[in-house]
Amino acid sequence: MDSKLEQPQPQPLLSDLVSSMSSVPSNYIRSANDRPNFHEVVSFDGAIPLIDLQDLNGPKRLDIIKEIGLACLNYGFFQVSNHGISEAVIDNMLDISREFFHLPESERLKNYSDDPMKTMRLSTSFNVRTENLIMTERFVVMVWKAETGSASH
Repeated sequence: MDSKLEQPQPQPLLSDLVSSMSSVPSNYIRSANDRPNFHEVVSFDGAIPLIDLQDLNGPKRLDIIKEIGLACLNYGFFQVSNHGISEAVIDNMLDISREFFHLPESERLKNYSDDPMKTMRLSTSFNVRTENLIMTERFVVMVWKAETGSASH
């Protein structure tokens, strides 16, 4: 994105607004036609695919890659085990994420960008320039360059 263009500003998080409201604003509510139709959702009694990454760099590499591809194709998501990330690192990441999303809106928005080339940004999955509906989903993206062992900037 051209740095000369002003970044669109996402709307406040619903959690930032609820303390002063008695109802959900209409621009946070999807029309009935845009909502998921739970009567059409297929019931799933199986388990979420669990992929063991223990031998990802070994002789089973291609099998594991195929397993990931099939999980994405058939389910759209999967779990992994033996990924090598310690519980302490995961807990720290979750704590930092909670801290970030509990910051005042003005602080969070300093990190907002829809530029996919930014290595660390607050973003949302909808187009804040064109959509009138306000989505409450926000996420932080951080790109990690494995070959250098550090976050890219």
